[in-house]
Amino acid sequence: MTSESQNQPWPLPKFYFSISFESLNSAISFQEVSGLDTEPQTLEYRKGNNPQFSTINMPGIVKTGNIILKKGVFRNDNAFWNWYNALKMNIVKRETIVIKLLDESGSTTMTWTLSNAWPTKITGTDLNSEGSEIAIETLELAYEGLSISEA
Repeated sequence: MTSESQNQPWPLPKFYFSISFESLNSAISFQEVSGLDTEPQTLEYRKGNNPQFSTINMPGIVKTGNIILKKGVFRNDNAFWNWYNALKMNIVKRETIVIKLLDESGSTTMTWTLSNAWPTKITGTDLNSEGSEIAIETLELAYEGLSISEA
């Protein structure tokens, strides 16, 4: 091996991460996180004095998808259901949620921060008397802003 190939970093594994909610003082263990995407809407624009009969594309308002979190069901753990039930009468507590990708030593390598997140859907576990899997619930969150930072 050459010294150049030894200095190339390895891609980060995606299985070691932590998620914390602003209102809770500790990280919550989740099995899976998906939906960390953001994209600008494309606007077509044509200047009135443009000699070409065509439009140009410009970035517009940024839109985000919903975040989907999956976690095991624990006895007497109704925090997310209680948060979801607060949606009645258009009253909802919005949260700042921090998702951290960790390296082998537990140090943060990348951070995603979701602003003003709130639950849009909770899916309880499926039940099957022939299965041996753990009970998993799914929490889907809408949010208003996504910022990404590296350690």
